[in-house]
Amino acid sequence: MASCLVLGGAGFIGSHLAEVLLQAGHRVRIFDRPHLDRLPSFLQRREFEVFTGDFLNPYVLSAALEGSEIVFHLVSTTLPKTSNDNPVYDVESNVVGTLRLLELCRSQGVRKVVFVSSGGTVYGVPRSVPVDETHPTEPICSYGIQKLVIEKYLQLNHRIHGLDYCVVRPSNLYGPRQRLDVAQGAVAVFLDRALRGQPIEVWGDGSAVRDYLYVGDAAEALLKAAAFEGEPRLFNIGSGVGSSLKQLIKEIEALLGRPLAVAYAAARPLDVPVNVLDTSLARRHLGWTARTSLAEGLRRTHASMR
Repeated sequence: MASCLVLGGAGFIGSHLAEVLLQAGHRVRIFDRPHLDRLPSFLQRREFEVFTGDFLNPYVLSAALEGSEIVFHLVSTTLPKTSNDNPVYDVESNVVGTLRLLELCRSQGVRKVVFVSSGGTVYGVPRSVPVDETHPTEPICSYGIQKLVIEKYLQLNHRIHGLDYCVVRPSNLYGPRQRLDVAQGAVAVFLDRALRGQPIEVWGDGSAVRDYLYVGDAAEALLKAAAFEGEPRLFNIGSGVGSSLKQLIKEIEALLGRPLAVAYAAARPLDVPVNVLDTSLARRHLGWTARTSLAEGLRRTHASMR
């Protein structure tokens, strides 16, 4: 079993990944911002080694990396909807921060880096669906651009220095522990407003189609990506099923057993009309496929929010 460091391990995806890694028998370290009170309760168990600090501080990051064999990079300082507001900050905090991370990984003898990119933003407006990994990458937000830049630097580091890596591009993730204060995703926001008796706010006419992937399935994909060796080193992970925002609302109505009030607003320029991922490569090479239906994932998310 390997010593694994999860950067962003107290967050939405990272906490689920840490749990899966521990269940698989790995030694798990968590690095996140210095807010231990925000840690999910199970992460406070002594089985987890917890480091806190600023991702951009090489001294605290180096301490967490010491002795780590596999590093899962889930840190992102921006979201797609805010990244265009300050692209300079997006690049300085994410791209430059990752370049320092890769230098530290080499000096500390890290064997492999698994990076969570973005299947929802790097492709831009799809020319065809489902979207496979060979589709042109033409992102329409800074978030997607910085993810692609980091992918390229991982490739360069492997070529020059031999640092192994794997990139996963998840679709629209949802599930328990998704943050509401920064509106990480439509599922959590819609469910929260429905439970509060507030109208659901939809950008556009509700026809936008997304590939909703349950976070537990994504954590399993990351586990398999860490174990996979060789080519390819880039994988889409998604449900492979497209659902419009209107369909998502109907699923929530069926779950709650009542109609919901919906308010429509002008579409945002950063939102593509459709995004559904082709996950054939992950199925073929990782032996992974999404197992949780949208209805079941919504049920689990709803149960956790209650």
